[in-house]
Amino acid sequence: MTNESFENLILELRRGVIVLAVLSQLDKEQYGYSLINSLKEHGLEIDQGTLYPLLRRLESQGLLQSNWRIEADRPRRYYLLSNEGRQLLPRLKEEWKTIVSIMEKML
Repeated sequence: MTNESFENLILELRRGVIVLAVLSQLDKEQYGYSLINSLKEHGLEIDQGTLYPLLRRLESQGLLQSNWRIEADRPRRYYLLSNEGRQLLPRLKEEWKTIVSIMEKML
């Protein structure tokens, strides 16, 4: 297996957890760069090219809400879990725990 193939498999594994990771950090309002830093502090690095399309998709699905604010003379779009997102997050966490438990038994 080439290194590129291995990297592609790693990216595929990460894709599934990124949604849960992002939602888990948006119980308080954050803008993109602060969210990138928050995820990085927890050990998950994500680039802007991945994050911003994901945020737009989650908002279009009704899981996030956003608003623009100007701070330090810069417009920033702040994201926060919507009511639907708040209801869905605990269910996703439970599903994650089930998947981890299954995988631990298999590995």
